[in-house]
Amino acid sequence: MAKKNAVDVKRKRKPAKAKWDLRLYVAGQTPRSVRALDNLKKLCEEHLAEQYNIEIIDLLKDPGLARGDQIVAVPTLVRKLPEPVRKIIGDLSNRERVLVGLDLRPR
Repeated sequence: MAKKNAVDVKRKRKPAKAKWDLRLYVAGQTPRSVRALDNLKKLCEEHLAEQYNIEIIDLLKDPGLARGDQIVAVPTLVRKLPEPVRKIIGDLSNRERVLVGLDLRPR
């Protein structure tokens, strides 16, 4: 039985009342992409509890999806909801910058 990497497949977490709709754009299973996903999961569990939905989009499998959110670099996190839309580029390892970027901490 082959072990699936989290970046291999588009995965979603759909709690009953998702208030946060997040998309993580990656390009395959690079160390930065895997690190970004790990950092995002930890951040969501700590700060958003069961109120989020994460969609992982691998642009190596479907590069046309980059156009919709105007993605120019990967990994990129896009906060679709709550509005306004926000983007954070990188592996999300700078937690304070990510929390400010998502409006979870004051600037």
